[in-house]
Amino acid sequence: MKHGHPAAVPDGLHAHETDSAIMKKNIYVKDIKAGEKICDFFFVTEKNLAYSQKGSPYLNLRLKDKTGELDGKVWDNAQDMEKVFRKGDFIYIQSRAVQYKNAIQLSVMSARKAEDGEIQSEEYFPVAKEDPDKMFADLLAFIAAVKTPPLQALLHAFFHDAEIAGLFKRAPAAKGFHHVYIGGLLEHTLSVVKILDWLAGHYEGLNRDLLMTGGILHDIGKIYEYSYDGVVDYTDEGRLVGHIVMSVEMVDRRITAIPDFPPQLAMELRHILLSHHGTLEFGSPKRPKTLEALVVHFADDLDAKVNAMQITIEGAVDNESDWTPYHRLLERYIYKGK
Repeated sequence: MKHGHPAAVPDGLHAHETDSAIMKKNIYVKDIKAGEKICDFFFVTEKNLAYSQKGSPYLNLRLKDKTGELDGKVWDNAQDMEKVFRKGDFIYIQSRAVQYKNAIQLSVMSARKAEDGEIQSEEYFPVAKEDPDKMFADLLAFIAAVKTPPLQALLHAFFHDAEIAGLFKRAPAAKGFHHVYIGGLLEHTLSVVKILDWLAGHYEGLNRDLLMTGGILHDIGKIYEYSYDGVVDYTDEGRLVGHIVMSVEMVDRRITAIPDFPPQLAMELRHILLSHHGTLEFGSPKRPKTLEALVVHFADDLDAKVNAMQITIEGAVDNESDWTPYHRLLERYIYKGK
């Protein structure tokens, strides 16, 4: 395996480089400091060729690992290097970290595509903090507690399917707002279900089994709405149809395979899925019109917004301010505390 010969490191310049065990990352984006030489793997989220005012070509890159992203620049041999890799590739680079406009960027001297077997994807994409197998086992325990036979049969048809279970353990819950990481959908769903479990005992008049089933299945279409082998993005079906309709279609297909599934129960379950975004402007074809639909909507909304705030606070690295940067989707600054 050839990695090339790195340029000499000037005195006082820290090197993060390895001649062996190159599959293991040496340094993460969050730890890179100006003045360091960085020889490591990154995932390319953006790449475009540009030209300076003098007409010289250079390459703009956006490089990522599980801790964050930063800009990369290729100043020399940009046109040749532009052909070496594409957006969406893993690459091994030799570079220097420099400070530019209060941000760290990498001045890339050489790059090559990663070879098969060199990359461990969990090093490059954020993942849920809790073990997915444990979270899935906890979700199965809630499923086992659903006693209404048709609803239990429906849940078993989903979560005892190996393909669906595998996708559900890995899928993110969103592209850019909340739980945007591998395992995010499972983490979000389990959290919503735990909230619903408490609310089912707090409010009278709720059909607990219907409530729990609606909470468990409210985002099931997201396993196909997003692609997540690299950067989280929408699939064609996700863009054209969306997870709300996809979820209802998936539920309908399985309901037709369950003998004598009560039509009224099926209709109320569909309504939970169709209305869980709450309002028309947030994508709900219907607003909640049953107790169960209303409770699922608010549990879902609460968990999503709490996670979005937590991620924003964790990612706010400016220690000179008690506030995060402006959150475009939440439309506010968030107080970090002192």
